[in-house]
Amino acid sequence: MTSTPMQAIAFDDFGGPDVLQLRDTAIPELRPHDLLVRNAAIGVNRADLLHRQGAYGRASFGDADTMGLEVAGTVEAVGAQVQGFAVGDRVMGIVGGGAYAELSRIDYRMAMPVPDGLGLVEAGAIPEVFVTAHEALFHLARLQAGESVLVHAAGGGVGSAAVQLARAAGARVFATASGSKHDAVRDLGADVVVDHRSEDFQAVVHEATGGRGVDVVIDFIGAPYLERNVRSLAEGGRMVCVGLLGGKQGTLPMDAVLYRHLQIFGTVMKSRPPEVKQGMVQRFAARWLPALAAGSLRPVIDRTYPLADAAEAHRRMESGANVGKILLLPAARE
Repeated sequence: MTSTPMQAIAFDDFGGPDVLQLRDTAIPELRPHDLLVRNAAIGVNRADLLHRQGAYGRASFGDADTMGLEVAGTVEAVGAQVQGFAVGDRVMGIVGGGAYAELSRIDYRMAMPVPDGLGLVEAGAIPEVFVTAHEALFHLARLQAGESVLVHAAGGGVGSAAVQLARAAGARVFATASGSKHDAVRDLGADVVVDHRSEDFQAVVHEATGGRGVDVVIDFIGAPYLERNVRSLAEGGRMVCVGLLGGKQGTLPMDAVLYRHLQIFGTVMKSRPPEVKQGMVQRFAARWLPALAAGSLRPVIDRTYPLADAAEAHRRMESGANVGKILLLPAARE
């Protein structure tokens, strides 16, 4: 099997989207804990853009020479130590690299069954964003029914997932997004949507909560939002930093942290040890796969592109215009 070529995205030098090229490459070798999956959909993530630009220092990062972190597809082969999966199963999950290809290997402990009634393309929009959102909201921030949460960048992949999960858990949801995305964010379950370009989210939260603040903030922006995020938190509030889109050097108001008993967490998935990532996936699956099966949670797909058009998919993400996930779709081959 490994002698037969497949198509995958590769690049020789770091740079802009045009460095991404479709090439023939070897099918990955199956290890004892692996599933070999023929991909129906591949999720595009901001980490892929950073990878392409050289933020991780090398073209090969983690588990493969090929970039990409999440897939959905059909199992074609199973390793000797795999449990709970068989050839022909529909799966979705997170890989340690190697997603931008027709076939990928995935540790079975990072894979989840695709619920009946959910298409494989839809499933491709689930793993990375929903697992990350669950980890931030519930494992770290311990969000409970009846609490309130502020989700930044709510039109993006993780943000749109976080809005849905928070609403499903019985929280009051505040969200920031550009004006063109407000209707979509409300449809996902946000109670209050703030235009980050023309409104001050701290002032909106202060007014809407009678000065109390929110219990949880989920932030992707970093430095420019840091002080306002902290001052938007209620007594005992928790903030989880998921990204640094706006920069990494901000002002932290230590008086608020100290006297209001606040907690600040950081989380990133790509560089975590395998056993940590496996725990993230398994926690999400245990709580939310039934909701996906029932249709009460739904993946949000912005656009799909053929695998060969990975550069266009990266440009779309860099534009910031997407609402939900951007997916690559490998072409069916005879």
